[in-house]
Amino acid sequence: MRSALILTVLLALALLLVSGCTTAGPFVTDIGYDGEGNLVITKNSVKYDAFFGTVSTADNEQITVLKTPKP
Repeated sequence: MRSALILTVLLALALLLVSGCTTAGPFVTDIGYDGEGNLVITKNSVKYDAFFGTVSTADNEQITVLKTPKP
């Protein structure tokens, strides 16, 4: 009986560790123009914490500059 209780508690703790955070992305958050004909694209990811039920940015912002060809 006691070993079944300990096994149940350990299984519950293992499930809590597995049900951590999930990350979605990257997705485009901003598209801008730098004044020289180039596009500046900013991407970021979203992190969902299932334990606390919160959504936040994943703090791994990526900035890409697409250069347009000059005539």
